[in-house]
Amino acid sequence: MSSRRQFLASTAALFAAPAIISGQYQVFNQSTATYSARTIELMKRALVIDMLSPITLNFDLMEKWVANPELFTAADFEKYKSSGIHVFHIAVGTGGPDAWQGTIEFVSGWNSFLAGNDQYFMRIDSPADFDRVKASGKIGILIGVQNAEHFRTPKDVALFHAHGQRVAQLTYNTRNMIGNGSTERRDEGISDFGVAVIEQMNKVGMAVDVSHCGDRTSLDAFEISKKPVLVTHSNVRALNPGHPRCKPDEVIRKVGETHSVMGITGVRMFVTGQEPTTIEDALNHFDYVAKMIGVEHVGVGSDIDLDGYDDMPAELNKQLRAGYKGSYGFRDKIDIDEIAHPKRMYDLTEGLVRRKYNDDQILGVLGGNFRRVLTTIWS
Repeated sequence: MSSRRQFLASTAALFAAPAIISGQYQVFNQSTATYSARTIELMKRALVIDMLSPITLNFDLMEKWVANPELFTAADFEKYKSSGIHVFHIAVGTGGPDAWQGTIEFVSGWNSFLAGNDQYFMRIDSPADFDRVKASGKIGILIGVQNAEHFRTPKDVALFHAHGQRVAQLTYNTRNMIGNGSTERRDEGISDFGVAVIEQMNKVGMAVDVSHCGDRTSLDAFEISKKPVLVTHSNVRALNPGHPRCKPDEVIRKVGETHSVMGITGVRMFVTGQEPTTIEDALNHFDYVAKMIGVEHVGVGSDIDLDGYDDMPAELNKQLRAGYKGSYGFRDKIDIDEIAHPKRMYDLTEGLVRRKYNDDQILGVLGGNFRRVLTTIWS
């Protein structure tokens, strides 16, 4: 009891928030949401990694921050710090005839932003950075790209790695020279060029990601790569039949067989095709993967920023929706309310507690599992 009192006292001091219900604690002054002492303790212990979460989906705002890093303020930083997330994988989709130029500008822009805000952020380049980021009090930024169309030749892999890119999705939703995306009419798998690109990614230590890839392309990647292949942000097709952005059991089994990790999203139409859609539906995806291949192969890839798609500026939201095929199945809302806010990792942790996961398993899901596999890939 003494150690528990000490923990609760230190937690209250940390968050400056009172206990308002027996056994439940109001962690954030600006919110009436309450969390169990166990959830608060787990979040305090965890290295929390979100393997797909842009800093903001307000792309106009991000452009301003990149152009003038000093516009990002201490108040802005507090929102990310209080989220409990220590590492954000900020990959976006690039492509088209100017893919190389657009992607080098994206990566270089991020390097400029990080250099201008090194009191707040640090780039995650190596396994050792996972040890440093939490102790530093900064937020870790993991630079990735949700396409590999900018690799004009396999030599470009090393070039972008030198600029800080540590994860590359082989394709976005469409076909490129490497393979096929999830919404292409046909999936012919990975090309000879794609084999050479994967070999170079293995060589330099850049993670292969197949989240948006077609099924055949995904399976080919597992077969070709000598290192684990990531699914940073996807869902289970068996729980949402027919959705192209969800992974079939055959791919999920490969995640387990190759000692990799699959990140689960909270995107409404990926989680289920029915309404209502709640956090419990999202938790079903964590359960499904954990029961099939083991909880050590499950992580978080939210696929939203801290506020979610439904809080985007209306015109940007409209443009985003217009960029996808009808098979995406957009509905009125894209987010799930309980996990589309800055404190969503607390709600997810509370949900995993409800689902009877033990502490070590939850710490793995929150970030330990992705940290383990990235250490293998980057080493």
